[in-house]
Amino acid sequence: MRQKRRMNIVIIGATSGIGKTLFLKYAHEDNRIGIVGRRTRILDELSRQYPSKTFAAQADVTNLEGIEQAINKLHKELGNFDLVVMCAGIGDINATLDYAVERPTIDTNVVGWTYVIDMLYCLLEQQGFGHLVAITSAGGLRGEPMAPAYSATKAYQINYMEGLRQKATKSPYSIYTTDIRPGFVDTAMAKGEGLFWVTPVDKAVKQIKKAISKKKKVAFISQRWRYVTILFRLLPSAIYCRM
Repeated sequence: MRQKRRMNIVIIGATSGIGKTLFLKYAHEDNRIGIVGRRTRILDELSRQYPSKTFAAQADVTNLEGIEQAINKLHKELGNFDLVVMCAGIGDINATLDYAVERPTIDTNVVGWTYVIDMLYCLLEQQGFGHLVAITSAGGLRGEPMAPAYSATKAYQINYMEGLRQKATKSPYSIYTTDIRPGFVDTAMAKGEGLFWVTPVDKAVKQIKKAISKKKKVAFISQRWRYVTILFRLLPSAIYCRM
């Protein structure tokens, strides 16, 4: 049986949800992993589980100077990055359009996200290879009245990743990009009542890892969300707005 090559992996947003579960799966496979997150206690706990494989750096993506220092620290410790995964993101229900609720979503999912994605892509260009993965959302394909900033910022991420996908295709370097678009996954990000087709996080991460290993350009998690989004995109605006 062919043995998998040991990789240097960086996961931004590794202290909860998909990012944390991805770390545990990849660490179990004997990779060297740099993890970044806001919660020092959880970073320490994860590091203790795999002390010889884990390199941790505490940072919040909205602190641009701090996140830059964290990524540079991991780059120095790990050397080249084979795989970088941007998992950090937030979103809240905001039916009353309270800007105090919207602002953190914009700061995290647009400002901080863009800063991190750009920095990671440029590092891959400098080394001449690598795989950049972003966890966006199936919810970014149309507007959502209960969480308008979340759906809008995810639409921004989807379009940004498409731009980078085109850039990578034209690049002379061996750089790959993958846009992972989950539907509802059983994490703290799944908010609201009456949610359907909620995927257990372990199952979602298995599918994400498979999509990454195949270097898919775009992957919906789970697959059936692809068909939901096709239906939603085909709906005329007059009908969609009444749903």
